[in-house]
Amino acid sequence: MTTREDNVVVRSLAQIGASGLFLLTILAAIPRSLKHGRETLRQIWFVGAMSLTIVMTCGLFVGMVLGLQLYDVLSIFGGTSATGTVVAIAIYRELGPVVTALLFAGRAGTSITAEIGLMRATDQLDAMEMMAVDPIAYVVAPRFLAGVIALPLLGVVFCAMGVFGGHLVGVTWLGIDNGTFWSNMTAAVDVHKDIINGVLLKSFAFGIVVSLIAVFQGYTTPPTSEGVAYATTRTVVASSIAILALDFVLTSFLI
Repeated sequence: MTTREDNVVVRSLAQIGASGLFLLTILAAIPRSLKHGRETLRQIWFVGAMSLTIVMTCGLFVGMVLGLQLYDVLSIFGGTSATGTVVAIAIYRELGPVVTALLFAGRAGTSITAEIGLMRATDQLDAMEMMAVDPIAYVVAPRFLAGVIALPLLGVVFCAMGVFGGHLVGVTWLGIDNGTFWSNMTAAVDVHKDIINGVLLKSFAFGIVVSLIAVFQGYTTPPTSEGVAYATTRTVVASSIAILALDFVLTSFLI
């Protein structure tokens, strides 16, 4: 391994270690941030409610595409009645939480990083410290909590729209019997394994990781416009890799 590759590995490990220590700092600041409840609610609205449009739209089309593709494949084996079942399981276990987290990282994660990074570049965070206001409790913790709370809710919305999209294509367009579609789906989907573990638990874990990466990159970015731009890029790249890697780890334990 070359010296340059050694430096990349060392910097990556240093970033992971610093992120872990930053997470401990955020967790310690959460009790102090509770008095800024209005700021937390505002951030939940910003990263959650304002992301509903893209999440619902993408969920609908993902479900429609799955319905089309699975109907075509299952028709070879004469099992088109199982289209709803396969659509639901694929969305609940994998596509729902993963795609929602990727969308969240691209839409809300970059916004959080850019906002905190601009506060750093314009010395607002330093000014807060001079006025005896803890920037971790007032700026970082509310955004971290908002991401952790909003992402599981967005994951549920994505899954609902995905199933609706599969139903729209399978029943309305391709002519699958409505009763067969729903009865097969409800019989095969397990609440604990597919919904609680597949959607809620994974989305909660992704929310922690994506929110941590977003606030860490924003808080530690160099106070320049170029530094903020690089920080937002690193947020998307690191979040995408972390989501897919964590999804594999969680699936290996939950399957």
